[in-house]
Amino acid sequence: MSEKAKLYIARKLPEPIEQMLEPLFHVKSNPNEVLESKEEFLKKVEGITALVTDSRVKVDEAVMNAAGPQLRVISNYAAGFNNIDVEAATKKGIAVTNTPIAVNNATADIAWALMFSVARRVAEGDRLIRNGEPWGWTPSFFLGRDFTGKTLGIIGAGQVGKTVAKRAVGFSMDIIYSDSRPNAEMERELGAKQVPLETLLTEADFISIHTPLTPETRHMISTKELSMMKPTSILINTSRGPVIDEQALTEALRTRTIWGAGLDVFENEPYVSPELFKLDNVVMTPHIGTATPDARRGMSIMAAQNVLDIMEGKTPIGIVNREVLNK
Repeated sequence: MSEKAKLYIARKLPEPIEQMLEPLFHVKSNPNEVLESKEEFLKKVEGITALVTDSRVKVDEAVMNAAGPQLRVISNYAAGFNNIDVEAATKKGIAVTNTPIAVNNATADIAWALMFSVARRVAEGDRLIRNGEPWGWTPSFFLGRDFTGKTLGIIGAGQVGKTVAKRAVGFSMDIIYSDSRPNAEMERELGAKQVPLETLLTEADFISIHTPLTPETRHMISTKELSMMKPTSILINTSRGPVIDEQALTEALRTRTIWGAGLDVFENEPYVSPELFKLDNVVMTPHIGTATPDARRGMSIMAAQNVLDIMEGKTPIGIVNREVLNK
């Protein structure tokens, strides 16, 4: 019997990932949720055929070289893949995969939670009561924003974007989206309309970002784009922090250029600009978009299945660089 190929899991992840991979691989893993040093990580990947990472593990060409020429697949336990040098992996014929479908519902839910919290001033009201500040009902007290009949703009009409849009139907919202490709299914099922980004920014009452982080999308929302938005609009980001110019957003919130923002991701996380702490029109959560048992288990299953599919010559659902499959 031939010796099993080696696989390394860069952080302790939820089961059943190891059970799924152990029949085919000699599996080693970091037993902790805390990441190893880069030096230690480079030693651990030597001789592996498959690597399972997550969004906090930087996989550059040095990691690929340390692994060796037999490395066939890097499976990212995340919806994104900006932590991986996909270009370098593609040149080396290494498949890169991610776990987008597994996170659809959980990420859509956190986007809507942020929308509600900002629009109806939930976190602000909670702080007021906890701080023991005086309050009493009046016709103009703590007014927020309405949802029903308003326009939802989706930037990035992939699986998560579509899932967010589905939830808007119950509020009789008009749905517009901006994406490099049309989403015929979203248009047919939800009556969504594809528009240029500039149109979306000027027309939408709520804007939810669901685009991957690429060189093209970095700071796609900055001063110019924020100035195009309605003063009553609300911006939600559950994708990747650097898609928004955080300094520009802070200024737009401070000057009330827009009504508010809900952020689950940040440009330099876990660091967050202290200027955001001073603002009452932003709600922040610590990158918990996929933090539910169902989502994390689903990510685990998909990350493992992506590896198995590559080893069996199949096309994984989460393939990022499809061109390597034809080499």
